[in-house]
Formats: sequence, C-alpha cells, structure tokens
Amino acid sequence: QEDTSIDSVFGQFLHEAGVVLRQGSTSNEIAVDQVVFQKRLQQRLKKSPRYPGIVQEFITGLESHIEDPERFRNCLLPCVPRLADGDSSSVSSFQESLLRMLLGIEMLQVLVINTLFEKLPEFMFDGAGQDGLNIPRVIVNQLKWLDRIIDSKELAGKLMQLVSVASVEIQRDIITSLPEILEDSQHSDIARELNSLLQENTQLTVPILDAFSSLNLSSTLLAEVRVSVMATLSAVHLEDLPVVVKFILHSISSSDALEVVCDLRKKLELELCVLPPVLQASQSRMKNKGTTESSNTSASSSSQDSVALVLDGIKSAVRFQKTTSEAWLKAIENVDTAEDHKVIDLLVLFILHSTNANHSRRGVERVLKVKVRAGQIQEALLQKTFRGYAQVMRGYFPSILALAQSLLRSPDPCVVPIGGHMYRLSFTAFDSYCQQEVVGSLVTHVCSGVGGEVDVALELLCGLVTEKPSEMALYAVFVKGILDYMDNLTPQQIRRLFHLLSGLAFGQQQQGTHIQDDMHIVVRKQLSSTVPKYKRIGIIGAVMVVGSMGACRPKVEDSQGGTLPKETFRQVTALLELVRSCSESSPEAAALYYDELANLVLTCTLDPLVQVCLSHKPSRHTLYNNLPSALPPLVCPRSFPFPACMMYNLDDEESQGGIAINLLQLLSDDLQHKGELRVSPLCLSPFFRLLRLCEEQQHQGDLEEIDALLGCPLILTDMDVVEKSESLSKPEREFLCGLLFHTINWFREVVNAFCSQKDPEMKMKVVTRLQNITYLQTLLERTLAATPGYAPPLANFDGESTEGVPLSSSSAAPKKGKKGKKAPAKNSSADSSQLEEGTEAEETQQEKVQEATRPGVSLVSYRPFFRELDMEVLSVLQCGLLSRSLLDSELHSKVREEVQLGPAELVFLLEDMWRKLEFSLTAAPAKRVPFFKVGHTHTLVGFSHLQQKSPKDIAACCVQLLPTLCTHLENCHNHFQTLLPENQGVVDASGLDVREHQLLSSAYQLLLQVLHTTFSWSGFSQPEHRGLLKKILGVLAGRLKEGGPELTMDQLIKHSFEYLLNFHSTVPSLSIALCLSQLLSTVANRGGHQATYREQTATLARRFLCQEWRTTSGDREKGPKHNETLQTLLSIYLEHTDDVLKAVEEIAGEGIPELLNSAKGASSRTWPTLNRLTFLVFYKGMMGVLEKAVRKIPPGRNSDSTEVTSEKLLTWNLAVRDFHILVNLVKVFDNRPVLNVCLKYGRLFLESFLKLGMPLLDFSFKKHKEDVQSLLKTFQLSTRQLHHMCGHSKIRQDTILTNHVPALKKSLEQFVYRVKAMLTLNHCQEAFWLGNLKNRDLKGEEILTQRSQGSDEEEEEEEAGSPLPQEQSEDEVLAIIDFYSYCIELNYFSNYIYLCVSIKEVSMF
Repeated sequence: QEDTSIDSVFGQFLHEAGVVLRQGSTSNEIAVDQVVFQKRLQQRLKKSPRYPGIVQEFITGLESHIEDPERFRNCLLPCVPRLADGDSSSVSSFQESLLRMLLGIEMLQVLVINTLFEKLPEFMFDGAGQDGLNIPRVIVNQLKWLDRIIDSKELAGKLMQLVSVASVEIQRDIITSLPEILEDSQHSDIARELNSLLQENTQLTVPILDAFSSLNLSSTLLAEVRVSVMATLSAVHLEDLPVVVKFILHSISSSDALEVVCDLRKKLELELCVLPPVLQASQSRMKNKGTTESSNTSASSSSQDSVALVLDGIKSAVRFQKTTSEAWLKAIENVDTAEDHKVIDLLVLFILHSTNANHSRRGVERVLKVKVRAGQIQEALLQKTFRGYAQVMRGYFPSILALAQSLLRSPDPCVVPIGGHMYRLSFTAFDSYCQQEVVGSLVTHVCSGVGGEVDVALELLCGLVTEKPSEMALYAVFVKGILDYMDNLTPQQIRRLFHLLSGLAFGQQQQGTHIQDDMHIVVRKQLSSTVPKYKRIGIIGAVMVVGSMGACRPKVEDSQGGTLPKETFRQVTALLELVRSCSESSPEAAALYYDELANLVLTCTLDPLVQVCLSHKPSRHTLYNNLPSALPPLVCPRSFPFPACMMYNLDDEESQGGIAINLLQLLSDDLQHKGELRVSPLCLSPFFRLLRLCEEQQHQGDLEEIDALLGCPLILTDMDVVEKSESLSKPEREFLCGLLFHTINWFREVVNAFCSQKDPEMKMKVVTRLQNITYLQTLLERTLAATPGYAPPLANFDGESTEGVPLSSSSAAPKKGKKGKKAPAKNSSADSSQLEEGTEAEETQQEKVQEATRPGVSLVSYRPFFRELDMEVLSVLQCGLLSRSLLDSELHSKVREEVQLGPAELVFLLEDMWRKLEFSLTAAPAKRVPFFKVGHTHTLVGFSHLQQKSPKDIAACCVQLLPTLCTHLENCHNHFQTLLPENQGVVDASGLDVREHQLLSSAYQLLLQVLHTTFSWSGFSQPEHRGLLKKILGVLAGRLKEGGPELTMDQLIKHSFEYLLNFHSTVPSLSIALCLSQLLSTVANRGGHQATYREQTATLARRFLCQEWRTTSGDREKGPKHNETLQTLLSIYLEHTDDVLKAVEEIAGEGIPELLNSAKGASSRTWPTLNRLTFLVFYKGMMGVLEKAVRKIPPGRNSDSTEVTSEKLLTWNLAVRDFHILVNLVKVFDNRPVLNVCLKYGRLFLESFLKLGMPLLDFSFKKHKEDVQSLLKTFQLSTRQLHHMCGHSKIRQDTILTNHVPALKKSLEQFVYRVKAMLTLNHCQEAFWLGNLKNRDLKGEEILTQRSQGSDEEEEEEEAGSPLPQEQSEDEVLAIIDFYSYCIELNYFSNYIYLCVSIKEVSMF
C-alpha cells in the first residue's frame, strides 16, 4: 500500500524523483537509479519557487514521515527496485536506503543528519528487534562512506557528544565507525578526543584501538596515543589485552621499536593473567569435584586463550616487521639479572624461533645460550613457564624441541642442563605425541657419537623412567632400539642403558613387561658370544638386570626373609649362575663379573637375600685357598728360578701363623697351566673388592673380619733380582714385571678397602702400603726399561683387552696410545711421579734426575694397567704424623714407630687426585664422530668408579680436602723459601738432594694444578653451585683472614687472591710459575670486578718472564716443553696487561735488541727468558696478540669528536709501528718458522687494517693529514718487507710458506685500491699514481725470472722515461704500497705495481 504522506511536499518530490514510499513492512521502491534520483530531487528543490524555504518543508515532511517506527525502519533499509514497465536496465539490482540517498544530497545532508541524531535516542536502549535489526547501529551505518561530508568538524563533534551520553554498546558502534564516517582532516582531532576517552573508560579500549588502527595519524600523534595506551596496559581487562598488544606492536617505527618493546615487555605481566585461575582450579579439584571445577577450568581455559591471542599478536608483529623482531631480541638481551627475566621472555624466544628465518633462529639460540651461561635464565623460570602455559606452548613445541637439541649439543657444559630441563618439562607437560618426539630425540642424541651428549641423554631417559615410569613404558620399544647400536658406547654408557631398560622391564611397578623377553634374549645372546667384547656387554647387562630385579622393595607374603617374591629371587639366582658359568672360562670375563657385582653392591640397595647370595658367589674358600696359612715349599718351573720370599708383612711376628698371599705360586701356576680352569691372579683384586664391599654392606662399614688382609705378607721373590734384570732372559723379565704389576694392584685394592677406617694402627698400615706402592713402582720402572714390548696384565676389565697393550719392541719413547702407550724404553723419565703432558717436569730436569737415579721408564704409559683408586683414598692426604708403641717381650712400651706421608706418597696421591679432577670437572670440547666409526676410549680407562659420582660430588670432596691441600702447599712454600736463602737464591748448589727437590717440585705443581682444575669447573657458574664456590673461597680466605662466612663473594675472592699471590716468591720452575699464574687468573675470573686483578696478574707474569730459570744442575731450562710453557705464560702477560701495544713495543724494542747485541748463547738482559732458542715463542706471541689488539680498536665514525679521532689514529700509529718492528726482524731471524708466523699474522693484520683502519682514514684525512701521512709511511715499509718475503718464499719453493702468499697478495691489492678510494673520497685522486716495482728477496736483491731477463732493457727504458724517481725521498713520498696482480699465472714473478702519493700534491687540497 502506498504511503498517504505522498500528498506532502516530501512525498510529492520523492515520487517525482522516482521513489515510492510504502507502509508497513513493505520496503520503499525506487524506479530509477539512485544517482538519477538524487539528481532529480536536487533539481526539483532548487527550481522550486519557494527555494530555499522548500528545503525545510521537505525536512519537516521527512520528520513527520519517520515518526512512525515502521516507516522509519523502511527508510533505513535498502529500497527495492520497481520494474513496472518490464525495463530491468534502468535500475540496478542493489539500491541504498532512502535516508542514505538523501544524505548524498549536499543541501539536505546537514538537516538529515540532525534529524537522525534527534531520532537515535528513541531507540538507544531498545536493543535488537525481533528481526535482529539494531536501529542505532543501522542509523550510524547510514553515515559511513559518504561521498562528501559538508561539515566534517561539526559531524565529529556531534558524534562525540552522542558517545558521551550513549550506552556502552552504541558507544562501541560509533567509535569503531568513526574512521569510515569522518574525512582524513578530522582524524587527528578525533584521535585526541578518543585518547582522552581511553583514559576515562577502559571498557572502550578495544573499539578505540580498532579506530586508531584505521585512522590516518601522524607519527608524532601516533606515538602520543601509544604512550597513553601503554599507560593503561596494567588496567586493561584480560580479554582486551590481545588487542592492546597488537595495536602497540603495529604502531611502532624502526626508530622507537626497542624503546616501545622494552616498555611493553616490562608492563606485560603474564604471570598475573594465568597463575591465579590455575591455582584456583587445582584447589577446587582437590577439595570437591563438583560444579565449581568446570567453572574454574573454563576460567583457566579462557585466560590461556587470552594469553594465546596475545602471543599470536606478537607473532604476527615479528613475522612481518623485522625491526620488531630485532627489538624483542635486543630487549631480552638487555635484561641483566635473573630476577628481571619473565615468562614472556621465554615465550617470545620460542615465537621468534618458530616464525623467522635461519639467521634469526641462530640469534635466538645465541641469546638463549648467553643468558643460560650467565645464569640469567634458570630452571625455575622454565618450570614456571611450562607449569602455567603448557596449553599455549604446545603450539611452539617444534621450536622448543629444536632449542633443547641445540642446547644439549652445545660444547659448553653450562648450557647443557637447561636443554635437559626443556626435554624433561616437555615430556611432563605435553601430550603423547610430544612425549614420543622427546623420547625419539633423546634416542637420537644417544646415537650421535658425541660422548657428553650420549651421557646427558641417557641420564635424562633414566630420570624420566624414575619420574614417569608408566608414560615411559609406552615408548620402551624406542629405547630398546639402542641395543642394536651398543658397539660404540662406552662401558659406563652401556651400564646406564641397561639400568634404564631393566628399570622399565623389571622395575617394581612392572610397566614395561612387554620388553622383558627381549632383554633376556639380548643378555643371553651376548653372554654366549665367544667374542670378548660382546661377552663383556652381556656381563654388564646381566648384572644391571640383577640390580633391577633384586632391588629392595616393600615386603611381600611369599618372600623368604627378604623382600622379593620367590619367583623373582629364583630368576635372580638363575641369572647370576648363568653369568658365572659363561665367564668362568675367561679370567678377564670373571674379573669383570666380580667388578660389576662390586659396583652393583656399591650403588644399589639390594634385597638382603641377594646380598648374601652375592657375598658367597665368589666363595670365600676360593679366595682363602690362595692365602695359605704358612709358607709352602715353592715349586716353580725351571724357567723361573726365583727364590721365594715372604715380604711386606705389617703384622707382629707372633701373627706369622696367619695368612699370606702366595702371589708367586699363583702367577707361576697361571703361566704353567694357561688355558685351564684355574683361579687366575687377574681375579685376585676383583675378588677382594667384591668381598670387601659385601662386608661393608652387611656390617655397616666394619671390616674387622677381613682386616688381616691389610697387613698380611705376600710371598714374592727377593727384589734384588731387579738389579740383575739385564742378565735375565726375556720370559724371566716378563714374569718379574707381571709379579710387580699384580703386587702393586693388590696393594692398591687394599688401600681402597681400608683407607676409610678410623683406627690409627690401620691408618699407619694404609700409609705404609702407599710407601710400598711407590717403592714397587720404582722397581717396576727399571724392570720395564729392560723389558721392551712387554704386555702387562689387565687391571680394568670393562674395555678392549687388546687396547693399550704395548706392542713396540723398539727403544722409542712412549707415546700415548689407546688405553696404554707404546712400550717405553730405557733412558726415559726416571721418576714414577712424572706427570702426563702438563705435569711432566722439563726434559732437562728429567735428564738430571736420571743421573741421580737408575734408568727407567715413565709409568704414565701403563696407568690403564693399574687398579683404580677410589675417591675415598684421597682422605689419606689428611693423615699427619702417625705413631704406635711397639711392645717388648715383657709387654713394656719400648720403641715408638712413626709413619707419615713422604714426598713420593704425596705426589702419588696428588697425581691421582689431579687426574680425577681433570676427568670429572674439566669439560673437554665435544668432538662429533660418526656413530659407526669406532672411537678411542683410552681417556675413560681407569675411571669406572669415578663415573658413578657427579661433578658436584667431586667438587664437594675437594672442599673437604682443601684445608689439607693448603697445608701441603704451605709446606712446599716453606721448604723452597728455606732452600733459596741457604743456596744464595739458586737451586743448583752442591749437596742438593735432587730426588727430593724433584718430588717436592712436582708436589708443588700438582697442588696448584688441583686448585686450578677445581676453580675452573664450569659448574661454579651455575646459581645452584654458588654456595659451594663460596665455601671453597672461604677456605682459602680463611688461611689469610678469619671470618670467612661473614665475607661477601668479592671479599672472599680478594683474600683468596692475596693468599695465593704470596706463593710467587718460592716457585722453583717456570712450569710451576705458569700454574700459579693460571690459578690466579681463574680465581679472579670468578668475581665481578676482574679488572682489579688484571694488573696484579700481568705484573706477576712479567716478573716470571723477567726471571732466569735454571735446573738443579745449573743449566738454563730449555726444550719443547719449556717453550710451550713460556708461550702460555707470555700470552697471560700480554692478555692481562693494560696497554698491549706498549708491552709489545717494550719487548720488541728493548728485549730483542739486547738479545741481538749479546753473545751467541746469552739471553736478553731485561727479559732473561728471551734467547735465540725462545725467540720464536716471543715472536709468535707478540704477532698474535698484536693482531687481536687491532681487531678490538673501535671502528672510526664520522660523528666522532676530534679528540676521539685523534686517539684512534694514535692507537693505529702505535700498532703499525709495532708491526713494522716485528716484520723487520725477519731480516735477522730468517728461518722458516719465523717467516711462516710473519706471513700468517701479517695478512691478518693487513685485513684488520683494511676493515677497521681505512674507514678512520677516510674522514680524518683532511683534519689529520700529518698523522695519516706518518701512518701510511710506516706501513709502506712493512708491506715492502712482506713483498720481499713472498719473493723469498717462491725462490725457496717452500710450500709451507707459499701457501700464505696468494691470500697476502690479494690483501695487498685490496689495500692499493682502498687507498685510491680514500683519496677520491677526499678529492685528492690526482695524488694517486702507479709505477713498476721489481721483485726482490729478503736481502733486497732483484729476482730475475725468464720473462724479466728477456725484457730488462725495455724496463730500464720505461724507468728512465718515467716521471717517478727510482728512490723517493722521505719528504716526497707519503706511502709506497705493494700491489699484486692476479693476471700472472704464466709467470709468478711478474712486476708489481706500487703507488705513490706526493705530499706536494696533497697539500694543495
């Protein structure tokens, strides 16, 4: 039905223009296109005689028409095309609403807008109608995207007025529509008003920010708005937080990205968003599982969703804006304390790693490793992140896994634990898919072939089995797959693997029963193998299975006095019997079996019945049958005519009716009946170790039942036969060597057993046994020297029996082999205390010691053939003077026997301690080897027991022993302090006990090395071990000043440094001086103010370098070892000195000229350690540190002040001058090693100059012309000499030298063009000109090649006609720089081009 209002002006005009108004729910109709309608209506109004009054009448008609809600609704909805005449082409399918078309007419727009705004309050609180139409929203939509707004400013004002009074829902609609309503000219004004509104009403945060993101704002205004938004961040509702974060991150520019991100990171407290709901939910689940659980869970889920949306906003920002990505990384990097790091830091690192390219991923890995290494990102933060944000982090699991892999593979031991924590927490927090990936990744680590990586991965798997046995049981098949790749695992790793699998298969909860059969099959298969390697694996695996099956557990009904079920106990005994029967045919296998059982008893809590079973398996009668009560008649093969002799009895003579170890008979029978099933002497020590440990377990450490074995004698032969070893046959000498090896190993195991006993008499016997060992080792050295090629009996049975056997029969010096070394020969080191590599005394000193002792070999080569000493043995170091009273026949105290550690025993224990610390606390760089390539495990031999302890346990043991070590250190100091004044400050006086001096020197050095290795432990950098470090420093500081616990860390380091510094006056050799310098440097590095100690360390190192070092014979120290020590000490001095360039100039400018002017064998007066034999050491050290120093010079910038530029130029002048001095020294010292060093570091210096020095010259050339001129002038002399060295290298056809030439020539060529570029930049290109430079050798003589000889005359003519003089005077030449052309492959020695820059030409600019 047509509307009756058509009779009004409003209706008539509309009808004439083409719109028909309808009543009710029928839409208005339009017969023409809306553009035609608007044009017709506008013309009709303008042509009306009553214009402009007719306009108001039209609006009045509109107002009266829309008073009816249905009509108003029709006017707001689109018009329907009217096709009465069947013409479909005149009207488009979609038409705007009537009101929107009226808004498009300029003369009506303002009046229609006013009408709409007056009408809107009527519907403000109605909400959506039955048809879902929200009238206020539709009214606002009419104003969007108008072609033109007559009065945009007034419209904006009205809209904001409306916002101030409207409901929240309408406010949001209006605000979000503002960018689509207003013109760009009003954006700034409306933004300011919205900014003010944002401060007042946080409910409108989201619509306001949406509007901001669509407004066209200036950068200044945007920054102002962002600051306001940032200020409201802490008050924003959680569900609005993602929008706020997204706006902030998408509104930053490259200039302020870092500042904004730092501010955002500081105010973004995700911890407050997630934790309370999570805790609420967990508490509600604990209290009642009613309806509140679902509500709390939903609250927690919604908070997790909000955090996920925040992270998505960050993710989108860093993905599409590189500056934002870099800003986040820098913001996290700038946090310098662990307390300041937040959960958002870790989450952002995961985001950056998951979204960006490879270089950014490397950046994330670098930052994470730096933070972990500095102790700023710790396990607590990881736990908080995984605990509260597991749902959010699940989406970043691939990045978490990749970062964990990277950390675990790092050669830096400080960052490895965090990688392990990431694996463990990922397994705990995520779903089964992630758990499977974690286990798969850890198995991959185990198969990586990197020792440290394998160990950590196995430990993590074992930890997961302990923490989550039921979950890990699902993936037991994955772990079982490692069994196929055991060939290249070390024995300790095999133990861990079987411990892991047997824990899954046979543990108390029996989760992994599905792999029990596979485990039994593998163990039986390995045990039945005839290959010793696989039999060893079978023995280790079987014993670990016994440990899991026989572990003590809650008591059950069908057990027999123990805690195990009958069937389980039967399986344990059957498996033990199987191993025994499979190993009895091989002494090595049997010995390994008993060693593994002993290890099991030591590390596991076994069922009492299993303990009893173990203690009787190596049946006591078997052991005691070999310990006869009386000396039997000796029956030896004729080939070994050694008289029997009872030796080393420590018990009273009345106890001769006791036992004795008939080792001579045992060894004779073993050799005579080789291959028969007999008790081998190899099993003697393992038997005893197992027996002792079973006794300790069953009697709470009391060894009274077997204490007779400590002092009982051994039946050996008279050791005078060692003196005649040269006259014995080879089998006789080998028999004697074997006897000594077995005796020493028996005593070592006895010391292991009784070292912890508190009884003074037993302590005396232990010390005496140590004296026996050191004496027997000197005998063994001499015997081995006479027996080249001897293969000692094994003492450690968990490695290849063929490894380490010395096969060489030559008299070559021993070299480090797999487990042992090649056969040492005569005329090698004479003392058993000689230390491996870093601890060996200098060669010249060894020669002098050999003059005072018998010829022998170093036992360093044979260490794998001695039984391992336990850590507990080191407690013997704490023994002082031990004494006991000897009774006469009438029981009166007549004689008092005293025993104490002598120098030899002290060195023996310290050497063992140092080797243990080196193994446990020193992290060797990870070397990746192919998994299928068999690696050498010689470094692991002899440390099987030690590997059961963690590095923290070893460090804690050092803390306990440290007071004793300090006492021994002070005793050594006092000894040498007394010795030096007596001998007028020298150590080569007549009457000096060379043997004692050498032993005490070794003890002094070992004590310092033990301290150095302890302080070097990387674990001290981790926060959880800071307390341990403080204890160690407290011990050292307490020797100097009381009140250790009250001191701060810096004070402790200060007093410890002062205490150790006091020892500098008594060091007897250069190697000990180096140890002290390294120790002081390490201690200083543990503090936060390292610079305060650098000067003292440098002064001390300089003092040692300026001291003359002589051996006990009075000769100057020399040799390769001395040179290596000197090089390290020199590097310490040059690295710690304040002015490296000055130090280099001092040595090169004063010390070396003194050396050149001295006699042939003399040394420099100022630097006595500098002589012709050590010149290369000093030269290489100075060249290396000079090249490092110039790399640290800051690059020049155009913005630098004149003073800064002058200072940098001065530094470069000093560096170039030092370089010139060093390069010119090759004229005097022209041997190949010196030339090689000069060519290598000369190129590196030149490259650094091109990269860092030339940019400085670019912009300082005009202002500092004289300085630049001087620098290039000096540098030209060096490059000329380098050119001569290249020619010399080619003439000599020395490939070692010529390898450096092409790269050096390339750098010289680059230098020429770089100077030309500098002159062009400063408008002095006319000063650049080229000429020909002939090839010359080191002496300056011209090198004539075939080509140059054929063209001599032509070249002479060119030179004569050239305007360049042959030799330029100093005031005419700024720089002459060698230039090498690569276009000379046919003739290497073609002419070189050089450049000259004339001062006269430069000065005019």
